[in-house]
Amino acid sequence: MTLRLPAADGTLRSHEPRRDGSARVAGGAPPVSRTVLAAAHVVADPYADTTPDGPAAVDWDATLAFRRHLWAHGLGVAEAMDTAQRGMGLDWAGAAELIRRSTAEARAVGGRIACGTGTDQLTRPAADLATVRAAYEEQLALVEECGARAILMASRALAAAARGPEDYLDVYGHLLRQASEPVVLHWLGPMFDPALENYWGSRDLDAATGTFLEVIAEHPGKVDGVKISLLDARREVDLRRRLPRGVRCYTGDDFHFPELIAGDDQGFSHALLGIFDPLGPLAAHAVRVLDTGDTRAFRRLLDPTVELSRHLFRAPTRFYKTGVVFLAWLSGHQSHFTMVGGLQSARSLPHLARAYELADGLGLFPDPDLAAARMASLLAVHGGVR
Repeated sequence: MTLRLPAADGTLRSHEPRRDGSARVAGGAPPVSRTVLAAAHVVADPYADTTPDGPAAVDWDATLAFRRHLWAHGLGVAEAMDTAQRGMGLDWAGAAELIRRSTAEARAVGGRIACGTGTDQLTRPAADLATVRAAYEEQLALVEECGARAILMASRALAAAARGPEDYLDVYGHLLRQASEPVVLHWLGPMFDPALENYWGSRDLDAATGTFLEVIAEHPGKVDGVKISLLDARREVDLRRRLPRGVRCYTGDDFHFPELIAGDDQGFSHALLGIFDPLGPLAAHAVRVLDTGDTRAFRRLLDPTVELSRHLFRAPTRFYKTGVVFLAWLSGHQSHFTMVGGLQSARSLPHLARAYELADGLGLFPDPDLAAARMASLLAVHGGVR
């Protein structure tokens, strides 16, 4: 089969699918030199009678099956995060059910899991910080009751209500004092969510970094690590070197992740990445190679994936979820290309065609023939030709 794929410039180019895929990457034990978590997507119920602004209709069987896929390859799961469309189709009621179901599944199969806690039950900006604290507390309580590590996600409501750095110190200090186990702090940049501009009380990233580090320093033993999603490798390395001993840096940089995970003579980053949803088997294998000390082989495996990652996460970055779910469909992890909130329409056909081409070139599809047939069907729906 030869596919004619539409390009961004309006032309068509021929693509001959490859014949081998990631089925050759076997499952394995979790890596030991790095903690590696994949932020996982949710699978929509394509037959649900709903609307883009209605409650999310989730196919729970397919959603949990995908998490078992990640665990089987030795990855941990970062649950109910941005990749799961928190605040972009999945509301708090849906996220809470996702957390309950996924943590139960993790216990059943022995999988590692951490879950996002935020304030997205507040659908309008909170009038005061007490309301924001209460919303965080409700979600933190659920995650702890389920036995998972909590990831304190950046809050749109807090960004709207805070007057300056002191309000962030107050809210996060309150939450860290009452958390029963160390948590992961999440700094999500405005490229992922424009409502998070000015987070940590300043648009000056140096000043914001100072506040972020102050929160950690004032609560020793309460922070397992920090997840940095700013797409700025230099800034992440600088922050990583300033963390107190014992506090991990989890990279969320989908543009520079191989070099950040590999590290340098002063340290390295662990991983909590949305791109590890489609890269799961390959990423886990690469980090197990890194476990042996072979950094060059690790880079040879992961460096070629950066072009795909940068394509999926190109501006507007927050719509990267569409490409992630698209690749899950092509890979056979779900039977359809439908997303909660109708987000399957957020990327153009040329964008998706390029994502297919790059993923196929990397050998990511377990069944390349299935992926090609599904790509052909999408082209046909859009009036394309084979």
